Amino acid sequence: MTEDLTDIVADIVASMRSAPDRGRVAHYIPELAKVEARHFGIAIATADGQMVTGGDADMGFSIQSISKVFALTLAVGKVGDQLWDRVGREPSGTAFNSIVQLEHEQGIPRNPFINAGAIVVADVNLGGHQPRVAIGEMLRFLRYLAGDDDIAINEAVAASETASGFRNMALANYMRAFDNVRHPVELVLGAYFHQCAIEMSCRQLALAGRYLMLDGRHPDGGRVVSPRRARRINALMLTCGHYDASGDFAFRVGMPGKSGVGGGILAIVPGRASIAVWSPGLNASGNSQLGTLALEELSSRTGWSIFSPPVAG
Repeated sequence: MTEDLTDIVADIVASMRSAPDRGRVAHYIPELAKVEARHFGIAIATADGQMVTGGDADMGFSIQSISKVFALTLAVGKVGDQLWDRVGREPSGTAFNSIVQLEHEQGIPRNPFINAGAIVVADVNLGGHQPRVAIGEMLRFLRYLAGDDDIAINEAVAASETASGFRNMALANYMRAFDNVRHPVELVLGAYFHQCAIEMSCRQLALAGRYLMLDGRHPDGGRVVSPRRARRINALMLTCGHYDASGDFAFRVGMPGKSGVGGGILAIVPGRASIAVWSPGLNASGNSQLGTLALEELSSRTGWSIFSPPVAG
C-alpha cells in the first residue's frame, strides 16, 4: 500500500457524506427505524497497533447480526466441532430469516450466520442457564476483546426486538420440533434478542475483531481461539456473512465480513486489519449501503482483498 491510510479514510468519509443513495433503515424493528440514515463511521485497527478512524466512529449503534461472530466463537469454545452436527457451513442463498429452507432441511440451519443458525448457537451458549448468564458472558467476552468495559446492551432495542420478533419465534419453535433447540424457546430468544441489541461504536467493534486478523491471538497476549478456528470463522464470514449477497460482497470487497441490520459491518484482513464501518441505511439485501461501498473503495485503494497477490518485501 503506497497511499497513507489516514488520507484514504478521510477521502472515504467525504465520499460517503455526499452519497445520494443512502439506503433505507431497518423499519421492521421499531427502535432501529428511529436512527437517521445520514450517519457514517469507519474505524481500522491494524496489526501493527494503529487505529485510524473517520466520521461517526465513536457513535454507538446496534451491532445486531455482527454479534453472531462472537457468539459462534463462544459456542465452538464450548462444544467444538460437535456444533456442526446441528448447524451447517454452507451459504444459504436465501433471506436471513427464511423458514422455507429450514423446512426442507429438517430443522438444521444452513449456517450459523442466518437467524435460524444463530438461534441454535444461542441455544448452545445458554448451556442450561438463565438468559442473563449467557448475556453476561457475551458482554464480558466483548469487553475483553475490545479492552472496553463500557460496551452494553441497548435495552430499548432488546425490548423492541422481543415485541416484533415473530418470525424468529417461528424459526425457534420450528427447530424445537426437530429437537435442534433444546431449551425453552422463550429463554433462547431472550438471550438471542439481547445479544443482537448490544451497542458498540466502530472503534470498539474494530478492536473486538482483532483476534480474527491475528490468527486467533489477543493483541495484549494470550489466545482467544486456535489459528485453525480463527481461519474457519473467517471462512464462514467470507462465504456466509452477508446472507444471499455474500458472493457479491466477496466479489466486490474480497474480505471476510459480517453485516448487521443496524447498518454495521465487521471486515477482517487476515494479518493486516480489523475494520468496522457503520451507516444505518440498508441495501436491498439488508446490508449497509454505504458501508459496503466504503469497504469496496478501501479494498481497491489498499489492495487488502484476500484475493490480491501478497506485497513483495
